[in-house]
Amino acid sequence: MSQILVEINENLQAGKAKAVADLVAKALEDGIAPKDILEEGMLSAMSVIGDKFMVNEIYVPEVLIAARAMNRGMEVLKPKLIAEGVQAKGVGVIGTVKGDLHDIGKNLVKMMMEGKGIEMHDLGVDVSPEQFLAAAKEHNASIICLSALLTTTMGEMKNVVDAVKAEGLEGKVKVMIGGAPVTQAYCDQIGADCYTADAASAANAAISFLSA
Repeated sequence: MSQILVEINENLQAGKAKAVADLVAKALEDGIAPKDILEEGMLSAMSVIGDKFMVNEIYVPEVLIAARAMNRGMEVLKPKLIAEGVQAKGVGVIGTVKGDLHDIGKNLVKMMMEGKGIEMHDLGVDVSPEQFLAAAKEHNASIICLSALLTTTMGEMKNVVDAVKAEGLEGKVKVMIGGAPVTQAYCDQIGADCYTADAASAANAAISFLSA
């Protein structure tokens, strides 16, 4: 790996957003392929962040800072990726279910998934089943990610699963669920495709679905 890609990788892990943006611009000037900058410089760095997060070597603040650096780098890189026709590994929509206004967990999952090269569309909080479905169709998404932090709003997850089935999208669109009160047993009970306990595991599961 060239020295500048190593520097992008290290600065991204350290959360140095301005340095990452500057280094990405310089790498492009030096003629390094946008795909290499993305995969070797940025996605591999976010992969390290995800692994460290899973084993509690780093915590939520460090992940958020690294993700911010990733986003700054992507602002510089994205036009070049589009121009070269570099495709995302897949498309997902994500949101916190209707009646629930918590978003920290959702934001973490979105960042981890983007760190794996998945194009994510964030619908925010208090999202109805109809909004999830409309967004999945609009963006041709393969994954719908649902977050809930309240036992009182968990039931909305079943409504989304039922809506996906009613639209005939079962199998085509995978429904992933997570959040503090959510369990594997609940996932099985409502017929969702996947439950994960943390953001890094969710990103890994999403990649498995997309590459299947």
